[in-house]
Amino acid sequence: MMEQDEALQLAAGFLAHSQRDDEPPLAIDAEQVRESNGLLIVPYNSVQYLASRDARELLDCWPILVDLARGDVRFGTLDERHLWRSPSI
Repeated sequence: MMEQDEALQLAAGFLAHSQRDDEPPLAIDAEQVRESNGLLIVPYNSVQYLASRDARELLDCWPILVDLARGDVRFGTLDERHLWRSPSI
């Protein structure tokens, strides 16, 4: 089983490698990283949003998922949305 720190490093490398030139600078939202169902769920957003938390700067980004057993890293999919969305109470 992979440690969270190692998984977070994999996610950061994945994000850096995936970033396109036409996107604003992106960074991991460290405050929102959590584990669920054997996955490390790693949200990210624009550096500008993370600095201000101003909803007008919020990008619609699917989180990065790291499988803690295998070390696989990928973006989340629509079918997996339940993993990072909190149900309304």
